[in-house]
Amino acid sequence: MKEIITISTQNAPQAIGPYSQAKQFENLIFVSGQIPLNNKGEFIKGDIKVQTKQVLENLSAVLKEANSSLNNVIKTSVFLTNMDDFIAMNEVYESYFGENKPARSTICVKELPRKALVEIECIAVRL
Repeated sequence: MKEIITISTQNAPQAIGPYSQAKQFENLIFVSGQIPLNNKGEFIKGDIKVQTKQVLENLSAVLKEANSSLNNVIKTSVFLTNMDDFIAMNEVYESYFGENKPARSTICVKELPRKALVEIECIAVRL
């Protein structure tokens, strides 16, 4: 029987609700949306670049725990509270993904938890 594995690391913020940091099924890893919290759960204040960097560091830490990385991300969903932040977010995003350009959706939302400016979730593979 195939098993669904819960992924959890102390190197990323713990879930602030009834969900897991990530779930793995076979070689697919589904990482929950990350907001700019550090691994102690402290909100990282700052502009969109600062917050996007923290979010991507969180995603990277969760993927590392699952023996994967940002290089293996196949799809992201980016949630922004202001589309005027799109270009600045994109600059940081590109610096983390480089040549790996996952499929992506970018959605503008009214509000995010803790008044974050950005949240990103992803699907990756474990090779």
